Amino acid sequence: MNEDIAFKGRLFEIVHLLQADGRVFEVARRAPGVRLIVANQNEKKILLTKEFRRELDAWDYRLPGGKVFDSLDEYEAFRQSGKDILVAARSKATQEGAEEAGVDIKDVELFEKSTLGATVEWDLFVFEVTNWQAHKDGQKLEDGENIEADNWFSYGQAKQMILNGEMQEHRIALLLLQWLEKQNDR
Repeated sequence: MNEDIAFKGRLFEIVHLLQADGRVFEVARRAPGVRLIVANQNEKKILLTKEFRRELDAWDYRLPGGKVFDSLDEYEAFRQSGKDILVAARSKATQEGAEEAGVDIKDVELFEKSTLGATVEWDLFVFEVTNWQAHKDGQKLEDGENIEADNWFSYGQAKQMILNGEMQEHRIALLLLQWLEKQNDR
């Protein structure tokens, strides 16, 4: 399918995909993001950040994470390069671990890729951090970020927070719930 960019902002673009029969399929595209499951397996606890979210006008518990690319131009250049998005996402996950969660990540594995839908392209790569240590200087937040990172919850508490609606990034909350259920099988 041929693409035509109908509108381009800083984070989103509206793409018209021209189909062979002449119809146009419209997609809103955003560069992908990453989320991190940082767990203390021995204590059966998970790290959730507490973040003030403008769209909620409230505090929210979340998995730490961020954008893989800071702009659509960076993302488009990457897409044109033919490089593996998983490599870029894994690298960004390591960086976000230090910045938002205050942890130095040694090993990280993809747990799941969350695809938003057919008409909104915004993938989130959720990584399980399998080997990490606390960063000696704590978080390295960007200007404007208001994130608390020293929030450790038992697996049961985290599950209850999801079910009670204390995690508002619902598609990630669902993946975390799935991860927590798998921990029962280990």
